[in-house]
Amino acid sequence: MSAIVWAANPLGWPFIHLFIGYVALRLPSSLFAHDTWLTAPRRRERDGRFYRDWLAIRRWKSLLPDGAPWLGGPAKKMIYSRNSSYLVRFLVETRRAEVAHWAMLCCLPIFFLWNPPWACFVMAAYALAANLPCIAAQRYNRIAVSRAIRNVHGALTCP
Repeated sequence: MSAIVWAANPLGWPFIHLFIGYVALRLPSSLFAHDTWLTAPRRRERDGRFYRDWLAIRRWKSLLPDGAPWLGGPAKKMIYSRNSSYLVRFLVETRRAEVAHWAMLCCLPIFFLWNPPWACFVMAAYALAANLPCIAAQRYNRIAVSRAIRNVHGALTCP
């Protein structure tokens, strides 16, 4: 492999991550106001138990980087308020982050254009390792926050 190819791999991924993150943060929040076929909860997630019990997500999700603050977006590492309007905004940001990570993952075939098969495998391993844990964390957070919002609204409507 030439020096250009060697440089394209380690420089390409950070560029893709930053570019897609930057664009996603500048898209209107209304695009992420509701779940789509991509972000909707699935039965197999079992209201978050899949992530909590099977993936033990609470043990490692705090280790994931949150790139949004680097690009001028809101942090999603932790919930800073139990105010329902804040929680709804938090849901929007989890959808935005999940869609951004799916878009980053979809850029993987670009690296197949110039890499030999063994390097394509390495690029695929990196793409999956860099994006799937973040997607799982956003989905888990959204399920938990949705549950909290339901509980708050339920408490407000009960006599």
